[in-house]
This record gives sequence, structure tokens and C-alpha cells, in this order.
Amino acid sequence: MPFPAFAYAAPPLEPAPAAPPPYGFGYPYPGSGPVPGDDGDAVRPAPTPTPEGAPAHSARTGGPRRWLVVALVAGLIGALVGGGVGAAVAGRNHKTTIVRQVTQPNSSVITHQATVQEVLGKVQDAVVSIRTDIGAGTGMIITSDGQVVTNNHVIDKATKITVTLFNSTEARPATLLGHDATDDVAVLKVDNISGLPTVALGDSSKSIVGDDVVAIGNALNLPGGPTVTTGIISAVGRNLPDPRQPQNLIQTDAAINPGNSGGPLVNANGEVVGMNTLVIQSANAQELAQNLGFAIPVNNIKPLIPDLAKGISRNPGYLGAGVGDMTPQIAQRVGSSVDTGAFVASVEAGGPAASAGIQANDVIIMFDGKRVAGNSELVTLIRSHQPGDKVDVTYVRGSSTKTTTVTLGSIPTSP
Repeated sequence: MPFPAFAYAAPPLEPAPAAPPPYGFGYPYPGSGPVPGDDGDAVRPAPTPTPEGAPAHSARTGGPRRWLVVALVAGLIGALVGGGVGAAVAGRNHKTTIVRQVTQPNSSVITHQATVQEVLGKVQDAVVSIRTDIGAGTGMIITSDGQVVTNNHVIDKATKITVTLFNSTEARPATLLGHDATDDVAVLKVDNISGLPTVALGDSSKSIVGDDVVAIGNALNLPGGPTVTTGIISAVGRNLPDPRQPQNLIQTDAAINPGNSGGPLVNANGEVVGMNTLVIQSANAQELAQNLGFAIPVNNIKPLIPDLAKGISRNPGYLGAGVGDMTPQIAQRVGSSVDTGAFVASVEAGGPAASAGIQANDVIIMFDGKRVAGNSELVTLIRSHQPGDKVDVTYVRGSSTKTTTVTLGSIPTSP
């Protein structure tokens, strides 16, 4: 089965300009050529945020199925008058993840308007709108003196950040304290403020499929305050194969849109269980998707906050390979002797994996002496290392098992 490509894109409202030249797989990397994946396509770079009134960039369509995954940060300051909204977050080589059935009873109580309002009463005062010189998003106040957690892609490359509190029209200046590009988390500090309400960070490990949730955020940067939507947890443990992206995501059918990035996904107790981050808009030009939103589990965010609040920005290692879960079907197709591990769908030309001899269709089964059962385990192990670390990697090519030493690189930044 071909792996569809994730692509950087924003939905155009008028004909899009010619697409920029493709860069290397995984992270947009200036100067590298297209790297063939299983379907022969290449990942395209993030578009420069669209000026007001200009058409947004779009991904190529047609051919093998590809998912359009849009980051929930408004790509325009004038979101309602421009040619489109959104920057995109992406990977490629998507495969369907089968999530275990959950039979525990749904303990949520959001069943009518009044209970939704009760939930909002516990959290909405601590939800803020974020504006930058390149876009807009959402944040959550986590300390009374103005620390705010949001997505990294909301503030990435911004030179000016302002925060507007709930029920306020005053845009207050904010400072970036620390950020983690891979986990897509950043901590800001609103200047010269105290006594603010804070969100309650819950326990996302207790979230189950079917739980009722509320999403709150600065959808499309609409004036007049945040947008509130409701839905359920549709799945847990969703993984995207791009190693740049967070893993183990919560999927929800609550409506979320560009501008919701960094906002809370809240359970029936008013506790934040996730940070809204991504949405799949379509499989291809003919197949539109609906209600496929994704949030970073709050348990993945909480351990990052202390270091980020101290100004420690994390820079994990980089393998330079597009990977997915190995399956018996893939093993049969590529003639591999193993049917578990991390399947290498493509490698970045000149990247760490390619330099160490790893090729597309290899299956990584050991990394730094630890067994690899699938993509998410490999990504976790890579993130535990720093750029420059030398790591032994064992992989299977056909029926041969090989071991090589990879010198991990740094994550290339978008142009």
C-alpha cells in the first residue's frame, strides 16, 4: 500500500501560485533535492505566511492519496479578508493506526448546554489569544504571574508576540521563555502582570475513547473572544510518521480550525487533557476529511514546562529518515524477513541516516542498544539524544541484518 504524503499547505480560496521546489524529506531543508518516498513524491516546504489579501500556498493534489494536515495557527493577521488561513505541519508516509477498543464506561457528563457552560466557567478565563507579526493562535495561562503555554509553531520565527486576556481588548506584550520545536511546545511570559487565573492540567492517561471534551481557541482569529466547540475523544495514541511532530496524539471530532493551536482540549471536569495542534483537512482533492482534529496529550507537555520556563530550549537529535510502523503487509511487499520494527520509507539525501548507509525499505530493529518495535518507539529514542551523539543502529535489509553507527544531526529549520 503506498504511503500518502503529508504536505505543508493552506487551503487556497483562489488559484495558488506555482509550488516552490521540493526540499528533502522530513524537514524542509534548503538546497536538497526531492527524495522519493514509497509513492515517488517529495515533501514540500512550509509556505511563507501569506500577506493580507494574497492567495495561500497549496499542496500538490492528484496521484496517490495524500493527507492535508494543517497546523491550527492562523497564517494571516487579516484572517477573514485574506486569500486563506493557516500554515501547515506535516510529514509523510502516513499509515492508518488501529487503536485498541476501549470498553471502560464514559464518565463524562457534558450532555446539555448548562454543563458545557459549567466547564467553561472553570477554564475560559485562563485561555488567551496570541497574536504575532506572522499569525495568530491560542495559549493557556499556567501561572498567576503570566506564564502561558502554547504550540511552538504559533510563535516560530515571530519577532513580536502579544497576548490578549479573556474578556479584554488590550494586547499585552509577551516574551518567549523557551521552546521545543519537536514536541511543538513553547512557554511565554506576559510582561508586568500578576493575579491571573490558571488552567488546571489534568491526567491525559485517564482519557478514553468516547469521553466528552470541549475545545476552546482563537479560531480564525475571529474578533469578539474565543470559539467554543464540543465533541468526543475519537481515538488515543495516534501517531504521525514525521519525526518532527508530536506522537501519541489525542484525536477528537470537536471542531478546531486554524488559530486554535495552543488552546485547550478540556474534559468534563474542566481539566486540560490536551493542546489542540493539528487537523486533517483532506485525503486528496476529491476526498475531503471532516472532524479529524489532534491534540498533544497534556501528560506529554507537563514534563517540558519546567525547563522551558527557565529558558532552556530543547534541541533533540535528528535521524533524517521518514519512518512508519513495520507490518506483515509491508514485509511481504518489500521482501523483508521481519514484520516488526520501524520501516524506513525514505531518507534525506546527505542526512545522518543516509550517511550511515541506511536506505529506504530498511527496517530499524535496534537503536542505541534498545529494541525498536515501531515508529513511536524510535522517535522517542531519537529525541532522548542530542545532535552529535553517535548511536549504533541495527536494521534489516531483505533477509540480512546490519549494524551501523549514526551521528545524529540537528533538525533543519524551515526556510
